[in-house]
Amino acid sequence: MSEVGDNIQAPNAGWTFGGDVPKTFDSHVRKSVPLYMEGHDLVLRVSDYFISDNSLMYDLGCSTGEFLLKMAARHTRPSVRFVGIDREIAMTEEAVKRCSKDSRIRIECEELTNFPLEKADFILAYYTMQFVRPAFRQDMFNRIYESLNWGGALLVFEKVRGPDARFQDILTGLYNDYKTEQGFSSDEILSKSRSLKGVLEPFSTAGNYELLSRAGFKDIMTIMKYICFEGIIAVK
Repeated sequence: MSEVGDNIQAPNAGWTFGGDVPKTFDSHVRKSVPLYMEGHDLVLRVSDYFISDNSLMYDLGCSTGEFLLKMAARHTRPSVRFVGIDREIAMTEEAVKRCSKDSRIRIECEELTNFPLEKADFILAYYTMQFVRPAFRQDMFNRIYESLNWGGALLVFEKVRGPDARFQDILTGLYNDYKTEQGFSSDEILSKSRSLKGVLEPFSTAGNYELLSRAGFKDIMTIMKYICFEGIIAVK
């Protein structure tokens, strides 16, 4: 086990969001992912175009429920429902505690690949699909597309790989510089990278677009991009 920052320990090729990670997850991810909070704000603003009476919104990989609370505060109609799904028991327990005062929010502890999705108007996968095994990722996008109502939207934010080796080297260097500026030590950066081997499998921008297109989406656009982090909107 090695220190990866914010008192989080992780083994080689064994990163997990369980255990004690939820205790410091929010602060850790804000430092690890550029424009993390700005991305939240952008998704909230975009949701205004898709959430209406009786809408259902999914947060796939909801972690501590922080974003669901923001969505519920923004969309106060009693008929709107919010469902957060996460496979980590510790995360969902924390999310249930945080969201317990709003009966419109439901938290489910389940594997995304197993959970039956109802018809929805708005689905968010905020740095989640990169942790779905590539063998199952296309099927997950297919299921998301089928579950959306016509005119509904998927917002997927992902870490992305560069289109070739030169650009990947540049992205890696820039991201390491960013993490150093956030206060992570070189050992912590290396340990985090080692812990994510075989766990975090990002695709390139083109690869993500291809997944979405094969699922059936035709209207696809990047709405946020910084170094190797990208937000994409896809409308059915």
